[in-house]
Amino acid sequence: MYLKSLNEKIRCMLLLICLILLLQTFLMNQAVGAEISPDRVRKSLVRILCTTQSPDYQTPWNPGRIGRGVGSGFIISDSRIMTNAHVVSNAKFIHVDKDGDSKKYAAEVLFIAHDCDLAILTVKNHGFFNGTEVLSTGGIPEMHSNVTAFGYPIGGDRMSVTRGVVSRIEFRIYSHSGLDSHLTIQIDAAINPGNSGGPVIQNGRVIGVAFQGYSGAVAQNTGYMIPVPVMNRFLKDIEDGKYDGYVELGIHYLNLQNPSYREKLNFKSETGNGVVITEVVKAASAGGKLKIGDVLLKIDGHSISSDGHIVLDGEYVQLEEVVERKFHGDRVTFSLLRDGKLISVVVELKGAWPYSILANKYNVRPEFIMFAGYLFQPLDRNFLNAYKSKDLDLNYHYSHFVKNELYLERPQIVVLSSIMPDPVNSYGSEFVNSIIDEINGIKIKSLRDVAEVFGKKSEFYVVKFLNSGKPLIIEERLVDAAQTRIKNQYNVFEDSYINHSN
Repeated sequence: MYLKSLNEKIRCMLLLICLILLLQTFLMNQAVGAEISPDRVRKSLVRILCTTQSPDYQTPWNPGRIGRGVGSGFIISDSRIMTNAHVVSNAKFIHVDKDGDSKKYAAEVLFIAHDCDLAILTVKNHGFFNGTEVLSTGGIPEMHSNVTAFGYPIGGDRMSVTRGVVSRIEFRIYSHSGLDSHLTIQIDAAINPGNSGGPVIQNGRVIGVAFQGYSGAVAQNTGYMIPVPVMNRFLKDIEDGKYDGYVELGIHYLNLQNPSYREKLNFKSETGNGVVITEVVKAASAGGKLKIGDVLLKIDGHSISSDGHIVLDGEYVQLEEVVERKFHGDRVTFSLLRDGKLISVVVELKGAWPYSILANKYNVRPEFIMFAGYLFQPLDRNFLNAYKSKDLDLNYHYSHFVKNELYLERPQIVVLSSIMPDPVNSYGSEFVNSIIDEINGIKIKSLRDVAEVFGKKSEFYVVKFLNSGKPLIIEERLVDAAQTRIKNQYNVFEDSYINHSN
């Protein structure tokens, strides 16, 4: 009798141990996330193979060089695939495939957002989506929690799994545009070429899109993902069939953590909150609404700490995150201190076009005019990247275009970028990298102005440059013959292109 009772106790203990082990396994799978059902991820994951053609800004009449790349994506609805914008930028042909299907399917871009590095693709042959599965999205993961990244790194044919831990949640510049800063999540898992566009998963839900990382020479096993709030904003923006892009508040502010500076401003606050505005961009949303010296205390009811952060959805984020989640025409309300008085200011949000020259451009032709072998082009980031010019005047006009409101006088900064040598332009080399001020007394505010002046017959074209007393003289009677000769000599099949939709 005693032995029977003992055996029953042992069986109960063994059963209890088994239940505990099963529970531990379940909780571990929950923490790791995607291991709950790897087949579900496999049925959603897509490999993207893209043929691109990148413009050549030094010979802008040429179509550019051909390139090829591999990225990842995942299915977010019955016929849509999410990936990174940089995976399909400058694309000429895209095809996709999936695990377990040897066939390659032609795909096309439905929407692309270069400012937040996201894109939506579709496949016209809906047979591609047979047997696939849509993954649901989650939220912002907790710090130090486990995540898993999926993709096709280094051009591999089979799905790759990389695990990591959330190590940082912050605003960071997205390298694709080189300008725009959005919320990012850093994980200690390497994001390699080919991983881009793949899902990062926790608890069976997508909590981000893998999109950039460091080279091994900079940091080991460090990658970044685009979090769900950025993904959701992109999807919301395109609901009307077009992508409008992010709004620009257009302010710079200084943290008020320094007690001495707070004393100088005669700003007394028991909570120690608030930041002071140091710059307002007139072309952006805050222009005419906020002022230099305003002390921002709250944004849409969220208290602003002295380091510029707020608590939003339980996360400690920069105050810009409130604006990040809004759209063109939306409003944001500030509680602020101005001239010692507590007031409320409502700002209607919009974009700010002057920032566009500071960002990398994709899927657009470079604008130019070639006249008598002189190449005229607008200054922007692509231009500087192509020519790698260290000219101080060019770099000043580029970097201060928005800050010093240079766009008010010249919406486009037109540069004499290079010369195709010919007898007609033998004496013009000293003017290369110079900014055009006026031609025949007409102020040059854009490349269109250059085209209009050169389109009018004149005995001489007198080109004057900023910060130079010397003019460039082009004799009209020599231009036609020189233009034909130069185009034949240098294989220039088109002597101008201006994007009239700008």
